[in-house]
Amino acid sequence: MADRYTIISTDTHAGGSHEQYREYLDPAYRDDFDAWRGQYKNPWKDLRDTDLRIRNWDDDRRNADQLADGVVGEVIFPNTVPPFYPGFVLFAPPPTPDQYEHRLAGVRAHNRWLVDFCNQFPERRAGVGQIFLNDVDDAIADAIWIKEHGLRGGILLPNIPPDCKHVAPLYDPVYDPLWKTLEGLEIPVNAHGGTGSPDYGKYAATPLLLITEVPFYSQRPLVYFILGGVFARFPELKFVLTETGSAWLPGLLRDLDRTLGQVRKGSIGELKYRAEDAITGSATDYVMQNVYVAASQPGPLDAKIADFLPTDRYMWGSDYPHDEGTGPYTREHLRQIFHDAPEDKLRRILAENAAKLYGFDLDALAPLAAEYGPTVEEIRQPLTELPENPNMALLRGAAA
Repeated sequence: MADRYTIISTDTHAGGSHEQYREYLDPAYRDDFDAWRGQYKNPWKDLRDTDLRIRNWDDDRRNADQLADGVVGEVIFPNTVPPFYPGFVLFAPPPTPDQYEHRLAGVRAHNRWLVDFCNQFPERRAGVGQIFLNDVDDAIADAIWIKEHGLRGGILLPNIPPDCKHVAPLYDPVYDPLWKTLEGLEIPVNAHGGTGSPDYGKYAATPLLLITEVPFYSQRPLVYFILGGVFARFPELKFVLTETGSAWLPGLLRDLDRTLGQVRKGSIGELKYRAEDAITGSATDYVMQNVYVAASQPGPLDAKIADFLPTDRYMWGSDYPHDEGTGPYTREHLRQIFHDAPEDKLRRILAENAAKLYGFDLDALAPLAAEYGPTVEEIRQPLTELPENPNMALLRGAAA
C-alpha cells in the first residue's frame, strides 16, 4: 500500500429506478405513484439511455467503472428522479404545500433505497440522505433516521431559491433546532452545487442565465450560514461545500470581512448600521471553524485552496457518473492537477480527510487500494499530452 494512493470520491451520484423506488415507497402512496409514473416524461439523456442510467444502481457496472478509475470509496449524492418529483432531484425546487406530502414520501423512499444500496458495500459507500425544510420537525425526524440507518454521508441541505416564499430562508432561526440536532449527532451538512437558482421563466435567455448564475446561487448557503449566525451558534456543525468549485472562496471571504468591518464602524457610505447588525467574529474564522470543501473535478486554481484551509478540510471528488466528471480519466486528471503535490498532502486530499469526516475505514479499503489505486510515482508524472478523446475535466484543466 505504501506506494499506492487510496482514493475516496466525495462527490458521486446514484439513485434507484422508478420500479425500484416503488418497492421502497410507503404502500399508501403506490396507487398515486403509478398514476404519476404513467404521465412522467424524463428529460435527461443519461436517465433515458439504458447503458448510462444503470450506472446509478447496477453494482457490477458501477464498481467496475470506479475500480478501473482507481476509486475505492465514494460519498453518494442523489441522481435519479424520486417518486412525485417534477424533475432531476438536485434541480427541483422545494415542494409547495400541496406537493409536500407526496414529495416527502418520495425522498423517504429514496433514503430507504440508499440504505440498502450502501449496505451492499458498506466499507466503500457513504450515502447522503435527503430532507426537506418545509416542516422542521419532519426534517429533524428524517435526519435522526438517516443517522440511525447508517447513511454516513449525512444530509443534503435543501438550497432555498430567493423566489421561494413558502419555505423560510436558510438564515431564519426557525431552523436552529435542526442545526442543533445535526451538530449534536455529528451529521455532515452537505451543500451541493447546481442548486438554489430561481425560476427564470420560459425565455430565450433562460439557459444562459441559469448556467451563468448557478455558481452564485450554489454559494448562497455558505453566506447565509455565516451572516445568519448559524456557525456562531453551532460551532461544531460540519458544513461541506460539494461541487461548487473553490477558487472563489478567499475572495468572497475577503469581501465579507471588509463589509462586516464597515458595518461595525456604523456605516457604508450613506447607509447607517447598528453594532448588533454585524455578527461576532469574521467570515474567515467561521469558515476555518465549520467548513469543509469537497472539490469535485478541481482545476489548478481550485486545488490551491487546499493550502488556504486547515489541512483536514479539503477533499477530492470525481462527480461520477456525470459527463463533466473526471472518469474514465481520473488518473490523468490527478497527474494534471496534483503531480507536484507532496505525497502526504495528496493522501489527505484523496482519502484521509474524507475518511475522517464521513467515517470510512481506511484499513478496510486498503486491499482494494493495493490492487486498483494509482501509484505515487504514476501521479508524480505531469500530464503532457491529452488522451485521444479527453473528457470535460481534462479540457478544463488544460485550458486553465
